[in-house]
Amino acid sequence: MRVLTKQEVIDIIYGCTVLGTGGGGSLEGGIAIVEQDFEAGRDFILADLSEVPDDEMVAVPYVCGSISPLTPEEEAKYEGLPSMDVTEAVRSFQVLEEYYSKEFYGVISTELGGENTADAFHVAALMGKPIIDADPAGRSVPELQHSTFYINDVPITPLAVATPFGDTAVINNVVNDLRAEDLVRAMSVVSKNMIGVTDHPVNGATLKKSVIPNAITYSLNIGKALREANEAGEDAAAAICEAAGGKILFRGAVKDFGYDTVDGFTVGDAVLDGEGEYEGHEYKVWFKNEHILSYRDGEIDVTVPDLICVIDSEGVPVTNPFYEKGQRLTIFALPAPKEWTTERGLEVFGPKSFGFDIEYVPFTEK
Repeated sequence: MRVLTKQEVIDIIYGCTVLGTGGGGSLEGGIAIVEQDFEAGRDFILADLSEVPDDEMVAVPYVCGSISPLTPEEEAKYEGLPSMDVTEAVRSFQVLEEYYSKEFYGVISTELGGENTADAFHVAALMGKPIIDADPAGRSVPELQHSTFYINDVPITPLAVATPFGDTAVINNVVNDLRAEDLVRAMSVVSKNMIGVTDHPVNGATLKKSVIPNAITYSLNIGKALREANEAGEDAAAAICEAAGGKILFRGAVKDFGYDTVDGFTVGDAVLDGEGEYEGHEYKVWFKNEHILSYRDGEIDVTVPDLICVIDSEGVPVTNPFYEKGQRLTIFALPAPKEWTTERGLEVFGPKSFGFDIEYVPFTEK
């Protein structure tokens, strides 16, 4: 167990934004969240998964919703409603502790994403708890059932929710994680497309058998590779690929993009015209909050659970749906955590789970 330096925390947020594959919240939002903790003199304590006592409880705080910006008409619906003096993730964590009438030992992030991982870090720092060096996704994911907890049959409930306006609830039981997704998403849709959730209250013994170890350290290594390449004026995407076994997929400029908010998700695509060695070719990335599939010249190229990552010409990770025409981007793939490449993992988070009748083929085999 150790206290992270400020540079390490910033590198983690950058790394998580890369691994967020377009989702997981904005880089700027994540940095702003942890900056307030640094200004308040709070510590970020990282604990190895093996350090969690088997009989102590850990829970998973995060924010669920669409990543689309609200229209002025949507903003007007919420005028006059109160706001909380803590974040939605913090309040949901507090509500679940109140439900159990006990303090939890630590915090684990729900996914690797610029803002959602920062939300978990903020809960941990504010409440004086360690953040566990593990994760149930190893990247960002769009739905609650996209979790190694789910593929390991660990119940998602009891779970607590908190809206931006202070409404709170505890859901004691659900039919399954897909039903939990529907319930939480519905509450998000009527709450500025954003709701705080804390779920999967588990003891240390269960946690160790259910999540991906060393996920925060992995994010740190990705963020460090990105920063050091940018500082040296080198190719950041190439540096990340070298550090993590990735592959450059395409370089080009955005020629078209679009999105819509569908049932609480940001769904859309971005299309690039190739430049340099990719000139004369086209590349499209389709996203449902996160990048799910990519197409080269109209043919499927890379699919989930592999990570489809995007950074701009300045070496900054790009999140959906914030593209600009003419924006120069590099698209690269990183390997999926092994937990997602099992038969059960692909059933939950392979291309068929999104309605695409195609088989998953690792990009490393192409």
